[in-house]
Amino acid sequence: MDRTDGMNYAPKGLVKTVVVEPGTFLFAAIGLDHGHIYGMCNGLIEAGGKLAAVYDSDPKKVEGFIKNYPEAKIASSEEEILTNPKIKLVASANIPCERGPLGLRVLDQGKHYFSDKPAFTTIEQVKKARQKVAATGLRWGIYYGERLHSESSVFAGQLIEAGAIGRVIQVMGTGPHRANPNSRPDWFFDPEYYGGILCDIGSHQIEQFLHFASAKDAKVLHSKIGNYHFKQYPKFQDFGDATLVADNGATFYFRVDWFTPDGLGTWGDGRVTILGTEGYIEVRKYIDIARDSRGDHLYLVNHQGEKHYQLTGKVGCPFFGDFILDCLNGTENAMTQEHTFRAAELCIEAQEKAIWIETAIQPEVSTK
Repeated sequence: MDRTDGMNYAPKGLVKTVVVEPGTFLFAAIGLDHGHIYGMCNGLIEAGGKLAAVYDSDPKKVEGFIKNYPEAKIASSEEEILTNPKIKLVASANIPCERGPLGLRVLDQGKHYFSDKPAFTTIEQVKKARQKVAATGLRWGIYYGERLHSESSVFAGQLIEAGAIGRVIQVMGTGPHRANPNSRPDWFFDPEYYGGILCDIGSHQIEQFLHFASAKDAKVLHSKIGNYHFKQYPKFQDFGDATLVADNGATFYFRVDWFTPDGLGTWGDGRVTILGTEGYIEVRKYIDIARDSRGDHLYLVNHQGEKHYQLTGKVGCPFFGDFILDCLNGTENAMTQEHTFRAAELCIEAQEKAIWIETAIQPEVSTK
């Protein structure tokens, strides 16, 4: 795992909870365009899933993948995997604009689907996914990894559920990322392919807000995007922020950007602060700068006092096991399908409503 490069950040769990008998839940990987596929596969394998096959049109990507997962058979085509009756689920981190269409094909073949975020780049794609899930009864999961694959974020949710900070009334999230432009593919810089910064890395932020605030829905009040620095990529967005209010009154502000400096020991200093009526929580997901290079730090302040937790290897990431069981049992314990899709829709809504504050061509504030 490369902690300095978010595109190749692939967490491995120290707390493993196997939920199925070995060899009984077979899954495959199709589309290796983003390194998140490694974290997705790690989580499923640690929960008892068996990685049976892999396909990508790029042999070099497959070669690198097989070095990490030699048990996976190299498929000659997407169809070979989709028509294999033993495979129950397909995981994918292909180019974002292609994730929705692939999911439709996966469900058409009677398999569950697990997509990297952003799973969609248009509202129309979400609409088609909703219709397909309703027609098939199959699960369409999304890898919102900054909550699902972060033990400190998992623990924050547990504390909130236990009432440690009372009613959640406000959440603030920051999701800085290191750009590493020289190692990025061309599609990374074109919103037609990745959906835009709020749709892409903003997806982590909006999903965690809905979860921590126990909200079913929210409204985008305001959003902004800009290209402050990467002028050589005129379509790229290196900054974005948004403000939302949930159906239960909780409010949210988040900022995402591609400005992690080289001096930071990880790809991004992702944080979330959660304010409740009886206290607050701060999560430092990937580093505690200048103090501890490890991630998964949580700070809790309430009427009982102040506490600091370092949670690596202490909580685990139960989503993956719960998701496997949801696929097998038709339940929704890992994440409801409505939550999965609504978070994705809100990211796109924030993107579509965003005003440009600076572009590569004309660095002026937009009032449109």
